Amino acid sequence: MHSARLTLQPAATIGAINPRLYGSFLEHLGRAVYDGIYEPGHPSADAEGFRTDVIDLVKELGVSAIRYPGGNFVSGFRWEDSVGPREQRPPRLDLAWHTTETNEVGLHEFQSWLDKVGSELMLAVNLGTRGVQEALDLLEYANHRGGTALSEKRIANGRTEPFDVRIWCLGNEMDGPWQLGHSSAEEYGRLAAKTAGAMKAYDPDLELVVCGSSSSSMPTFGEWERATLTETYELVDYISCHAYYENTGDLGSFLASGVDMDHFIRSVVATADHVKAVRGSDKRIDISFDEWNIWYNTRFENVDRITGTDNWPIAPRLLEDVYTVADAVVFGSLLITMLKHADRVTSASLAQLVNVIAPIMTEPGGAAWKQTTFFPFAATSAHGRGVALDVDLVSGTYTTERFGDVPLVDAVATHDEAAGRYAVYAVNRSVDAPTELVIDLAALGAAGHDLRVSARTLSDPDLDAANTLDDPERVALADLPVARDGDTLRLELPAVSWTEVLLG
Repeated sequence: MHSARLTLQPAATIGAINPRLYGSFLEHLGRAVYDGIYEPGHPSADAEGFRTDVIDLVKELGVSAIRYPGGNFVSGFRWEDSVGPREQRPPRLDLAWHTTETNEVGLHEFQSWLDKVGSELMLAVNLGTRGVQEALDLLEYANHRGGTALSEKRIANGRTEPFDVRIWCLGNEMDGPWQLGHSSAEEYGRLAAKTAGAMKAYDPDLELVVCGSSSSSMPTFGEWERATLTETYELVDYISCHAYYENTGDLGSFLASGVDMDHFIRSVVATADHVKAVRGSDKRIDISFDEWNIWYNTRFENVDRITGTDNWPIAPRLLEDVYTVADAVVFGSLLITMLKHADRVTSASLAQLVNVIAPIMTEPGGAAWKQTTFFPFAATSAHGRGVALDVDLVSGTYTTERFGDVPLVDAVATHDEAAGRYAVYAVNRSVDAPTELVIDLAALGAAGHDLRVSARTLSDPDLDAANTLDDPERVALADLPVARDGDTLRLELPAVSWTEVLLG
């Protein structure tokens, strides 16, 4: 058995945890919307056609804000198509995913669904095939109270009160050659600056996200951030990060994916702070990690990708990855990494939410169920609140092909003073043995003696175990015994596991 020691230090504050860290993402892609959240003929459908079984699961997951309507989809999207009487909405070709978009669900319907699940709207504007005027039109339609052509159109379409969208994405992945209208950093930066300046002329309190690199492996990574922020620094509030990981057969490196995410975050923060210094600015740019997940993109490229000028299906099965225990452990470790940067990662969007690389799956006319990744997110969203705490962690290491020597255990803690609760999140990357984790509570003083302690873990001897339509409850969190001796806790983290320890 391996061993690790963690000292909980309530004074070692990283930063306040913004609730938006527990956001998600719904794109008009595959069955995310149609047959996902919306299926009028389903037995559980409400009067608006939304699946109430899915609503219940989204509420249990605890997502705070949802990025919409894309993703790659947004770069060819005409927002006007998604409002007004449904029978008058035009079907359109979606070039991003080679499908047909019916526009049956649009801005009004999606906001109604958000009201049901209790999440905030994070709205993306099209800066791929459109520009400043279209973004301003959408802003006026969505946020202006009334008395103008566009705000009155919203009212006529059934919503008297403004949507009052507070956070906006200025396009999507504009560095990517796959993106409609992709451009250089300087070109995009100038367009984003014009758009941001115009939007803030209407409301200077809007929060705006400028596109960062689509991944840290892009050839323009770093320089893209520098050039884009040079154009937009004083006009935006966030720069985006996107990162996806998959097990390509090198399990040790896959389990250490958080190391890559940590480097990504540190590099973007360093670049943003460099631009701040060059400009002599007092403003700080934070990170919106508004796409992150485990995604088996190689399967999409080799199996799912749709081609052919006569083949434009409606809501096909795309990107419906089935997540294993190993996937969920890595997924949980990515949450740990973002919490360790809670001072700068103040918004994040799990991509995506239903059916498409998602923690929630549905069958048309049938069941909805939780994937393995559902459990770390729901637990952390529920209990990882307040402030993030750095922990003094001593752990053994193992050698990976991609990242060299990596700690066997990674961990972070949170303190929710209002709830009187501490939480510790830990991942054991060892594939061959459990790890005894010793948690030192001495720094909590007398207050720590009265805290109730419990722990739950996600692990399985079969790392490929998954929840499926045929076996939807194969994997779940299990209680983990905790031994207590004064100020010391001892628990055995199973090999390849993610664990939550609650105190309070």
